[in-house]
Amino acid sequence: MGANYTVKILTDFSAAHSLRDYPGVCSRIHGHNWKVEVEVVANKLDSIGMGIDFRDLKKATCDLIEVLDHRNINDIEPFDKINPTAENISAYFYQGLSEKLNNEQIRVKAVTIWETDRASVRYSDDSE
Repeated sequence: MGANYTVKILTDFSAAHSLRDYPGVCSRIHGHNWKVEVEVVANKLDSIGMGIDFRDLKKATCDLIEVLDHRNINDIEPFDKINPTAENISAYFYQGLSEKLNNEQIRVKAVTIWETDRASVRYSDDSE
């Protein structure tokens, strides 16, 4: 069994959403200061001793954030059709980052979306 390195970044964005068919006040449009925590596993290091540069990981994450930041998430694909729950948003980031970053050396391990400082959802795909 080889060594694995887990590289993490934490960033944030602000956006509004409303939950369709929710039986409470969250069915009305409201905003959050979302936090996005990304974990990437590297199975080896590059020539300068990095699994992935924090800067590259943050840029890939911020590229996805740019689509949602200071917007009504319900208006943005795929959330115009699926509910913009923290669960669905974490899967959105996981899938988008996996497409951009996964290769023979690194893979996205998990994405945690913090809706508040006390409530989060962690998405990972253990089928691999």
